[in-house]
Amino acid sequence: MLISIYVLLPWIPIGGYPAVFLDIAERRFHLFGLTFAAQDMWLAFFFITGLGFSLYVVTALFGRLWCGWACPQTIFLEHVYRRIERWIEGDHTKRKQLDQREWDALKATKRAIKHTAFIFVSVLIAHVFIAYFISIPQLYVWMRTSPLEHWSAFLFVFIAAAAIYFNFSWFREQLCLVICPYGRLQSALIDDDSMIIGYDEKRGEPRGSAKLTDIGDCIECRRCVQVCPTGIDIRQGLQIECIGCANCIDACDTIMDKLGRPRGLVRYDSMNGLAGLPKRIVRPRLFLYGVLLLLGATAMTFSAMQLRGANMNVVRMTGAPYFITDTGLRNQYMIRIINKQDLPQNFTVQAIGPDQTFKVEGFTESVVVEPMGEIVRPLIISIQKKNFTGKFPLVIELKDESGRIVISKDAEFLGPDPRLFSNENAQ
Repeated sequence: MLISIYVLLPWIPIGGYPAVFLDIAERRFHLFGLTFAAQDMWLAFFFITGLGFSLYVVTALFGRLWCGWACPQTIFLEHVYRRIERWIEGDHTKRKQLDQREWDALKATKRAIKHTAFIFVSVLIAHVFIAYFISIPQLYVWMRTSPLEHWSAFLFVFIAAAAIYFNFSWFREQLCLVICPYGRLQSALIDDDSMIIGYDEKRGEPRGSAKLTDIGDCIECRRCVQVCPTGIDIRQGLQIECIGCANCIDACDTIMDKLGRPRGLVRYDSMNGLAGLPKRIVRPRLFLYGVLLLLGATAMTFSAMQLRGANMNVVRMTGAPYFITDTGLRNQYMIRIINKQDLPQNFTVQAIGPDQTFKVEGFTESVVVEPMGEIVRPLIISIQKKNFTGKFPLVIELKDESGRIVISKDAEFLGPDPRLFSNENAQ
């Protein structure tokens, strides 16, 4: 299902855009019907920290649930690449025999078919990945044209496909053991009450043949070791290499069924549970993680509610902070209006200040901003010398066509010491 979600999200239209479309070129990010501009990226802080605290809570409760059941590395490796490998080369025993076999026509044919399938799937995954950034229609157009017309995207797909192929055809679990930091972070997040995959030593020991009596249920078949993607022996206790995929549980349960013995020699449990001690669900560390997660979710929700359909930036134009003319004083600002909605919008800009009389130029009429577009225009505010009594604050308001204030920004009108103009008038 997770693979289907990954493949289908760029195809599902919501509000005229794909469900997930990270349009970096236009600095627009469309997520399930919501559109965020580059100016909204500060929300990513709450989103990322929220994911982090969610990970803490899930790990404290369920151990490495993410690694075994939701991580793309595990999902694609176990449910795509290994299935292709088993379909072409057979089960673990047959693959091992093929590895030890001398090169001949059969071995070369099977390896060629397998790696051709690996390359095809890797290229497909890379194309789906880039569709999140350029959209499916644009990807289709590029696929029908020469790579030289969009060489950067072509190079990205080529490198991504090569990296994916290298990872899933050879590197595999070494990514989890050598590169991924989550396995090491795990030791700081779980405790004796977190759910893990463990071996019931009291029931399984001492090990021996199934024909013997007065021994444990473990018959030393080593099926749990053979099916482990990282090659560990779960009977040696909790290890950092365990990704929680539960392959060892399925293998052991199959053997127990054949022997007519109860399942659960290798099972999901906590370390306290395996030791026969009472289990705790509510505990201080889980409470702390939950509180932090709740605070982060509240902050993100409140911040998201403050988002508006437009944005406006007001900056003073480069050069002198003010200009003196024969009759007055002038300040120049640059106004940038961004329409974050899917329809054209009419906006008006109004400058509000104290009782001092000033003149506004540049936004005397409403302006139309295209969907997801922006405009940049100068705003010039001037005042006669005789009316200037010193610098004063301004409020620049952006209003929509109904007259509702969408957003307001503070600015300041600057000028020299007003006594300078008084001396001029006296002369």
